[in-house]
Amino acid sequence: MAKTISCGGLNMPTVGLGTWEARDDSEIETALNAALELGYRHIDTAAAYGNEHVIGKVLKKWFDSGKLSRDDLFIVTKLPAPGIHPDRVEKYLTKSLADLQLDYLDLYLIHFPVGIKEGEGPPQFEKEEHKALWQNMEKQVDAGRTKTIGLSNFNVKQIDKFLKFARIKPACNQIELHVFLQQPELVQFCQKNNIVVTAYSPLGNPGYNTFLKRIGVEERTDLVNVLTNPIITEIAKKHNRSNAQVALRFLIQKNTVVIPKSVNPARIKSNFELYDFSLDDADMKKIETLDIGEAARIVDWRVYPKIDEQPEYPFAKK
Repeated sequence: MAKTISCGGLNMPTVGLGTWEARDDSEIETALNAALELGYRHIDTAAAYGNEHVIGKVLKKWFDSGKLSRDDLFIVTKLPAPGIHPDRVEKYLTKSLADLQLDYLDLYLIHFPVGIKEGEGPPQFEKEEHKALWQNMEKQVDAGRTKTIGLSNFNVKQIDKFLKFARIKPACNQIELHVFLQQPELVQFCQKNNIVVTAYSPLGNPGYNTFLKRIGVEERTDLVNVLTNPIITEIAKKHNRSNAQVALRFLIQKNTVVIPKSVNPARIKSNFELYDFSLDDADMKKIETLDIGEAARIVDWRVYPKIDEQPEYPFAKK
């Protein structure tokens, strides 16, 4: 079983199953069943991933069989871009609960600091109303729809603003985090304020160009590759581990949560086997030298044209 970290007073497993770009129903079912059999108890999804209904179907089978109860799991999903408006929080959370076939979530995140208006056609960006938005997130905790709430893709300045007005403090900030994008200032700020950091794309994102191609966006040639880096390879050989296990273990030893995505049962198993070895100080220092910062960011949300021109765009402009 995965070890846990305190997140808003809950026990959050430090290894979860990421499900972004897991779109084929049978593929998701196979992956999720394999993960649950192996002992994964933390499942991360989002309304934007379009797979909550499949995850809900699998979870219901497990609950109905008696092999798991709802209390055994830590389920995370996210308020999508069209829901990032004070008037639409409850609508989208209620929809997620219906799709997941759950009475409550463990953690509900605002997926991004910038919202878009509902409707077809080119994205129209919403005026930022973070305080009112957060107050409506807090109401979801009060109503019992989610046990705790948090953020995703928010920077230090934005989180600091939330800390000043929040009645329920953000319990988590889910961010892109891997050996090439270590974001030490943001991680340390969150941890200093008892905000759990969850690393998405903790192995880079080998399938990102497949995603771009699917949505008709030009593929990128500048993507970093965590899994072929020679320093990671050298450390992996030293410990008789895979490159992926070393990259994930590095993040766990930084007291962050990892949610590697895979639909391959063998890799799902390997990504979970992180607790029976550790990296020494020399290993950690070598991996720390790999950090190249913002240039290594993969998921920059620029698939929404002109999003980087919005006042609350959270990343440095390239």
